[in-house]
Amino acid sequence: MRPTIAVTMGDPVGIGPEIIVKAMAQNRLSRFCTPLVVGDPFRLDAAAKCVGFSPNIRVVSRPGEAPDEKTGITVIPVSRLHSKKFTWGKPTRSTAAAAVRYITTAVDLAQRGDAAAMVTCPVHKSAFRLTGLPFAGHTELIADRTGSSNFVMMMAGNRLKVALATIHVPLGEVLSLLTPERVFRTIRITAEGLMERFGIASPCIGVAGLNPHAGENGRFGNEERQILIPAVRRARRAGYRVEGPYPPDTVFYRALKGAFHAVIAMYHDQGLIPFKLIHFTDGVNTTLGLPLIRTSVDHGTAYDIAGTGTADPGSLVAAVRMAADQANHRHRSLRKKSTPLH
Repeated sequence: MRPTIAVTMGDPVGIGPEIIVKAMAQNRLSRFCTPLVVGDPFRLDAAAKCVGFSPNIRVVSRPGEAPDEKTGITVIPVSRLHSKKFTWGKPTRSTAAAAVRYITTAVDLAQRGDAAAMVTCPVHKSAFRLTGLPFAGHTELIADRTGSSNFVMMMAGNRLKVALATIHVPLGEVLSLLTPERVFRTIRITAEGLMERFGIASPCIGVAGLNPHAGENGRFGNEERQILIPAVRRARRAGYRVEGPYPPDTVFYRALKGAFHAVIAMYHDQGLIPFKLIHFTDGVNTTLGLPLIRTSVDHGTAYDIAGTGTADPGSLVAAVRMAADQANHRHRSLRKKSTPLH
């Protein structure tokens, strides 16, 4: 299958338009999907001029109008921001509002079945503040739009996959958020996501401890005994293959060596530091537990290089490929469930 993937343009004055133009002009996306940009034709044209490309930018009003061609860029024009009024790397309330509309439009396309998945280019956290929205980032906005309360942020690459028990919160608040129920839910959603969206029949998950040496039997903290071990035991009783908690300084290495299909990290940097060490240019952010498939580039808006033509589209290509793979795995999984036994 070549599923239709809705690609949001991200911040109109960040590197999102540029990496889309580069990836599509080099025909790096249409080999495995039908990409549909949700964004702005003027900003795409401005980005094309920055990188010296002249792609055919086709404007359509809905997915059904998109031609099944492997060249050019097809875009649904959610905004029309004329280039002379905006400067690369300088976000405004208008660009922030446009970036949010790209996301909500893509969510609606995926919810209606007009797109098999959505891929998001980067939006700066300040965009949500400029528009007055209370969300910390993409994930929280998409969850709210889809009415989802149980979701997990996973960083995924071909060598390492890391799911987070807590996401964008200050380190000082992590302890108050970690509960046996929250860790168990993270394990469950991760395991089910690996089965349905990655095609792993019986995934094995490693759980990272919170404290040095995973607490060392209470010497360096009791969170492992009071929170993590009860969650792991409950997950095992529910039939999931899960081990730990293991010392955080060894569990990621063990996963790289093949011991686990994914690692559950307790907080943002605990998981993202080892992940980005391995997958800095090709890492993908994917949200599990949503009613739709969503992946994202694993980098920010890079305002400092926006408009220079030097942005690397590698993470976007990886994110779109993963979204297409997840869509196909999900399609096969649903077909198996709906096929009657004889």
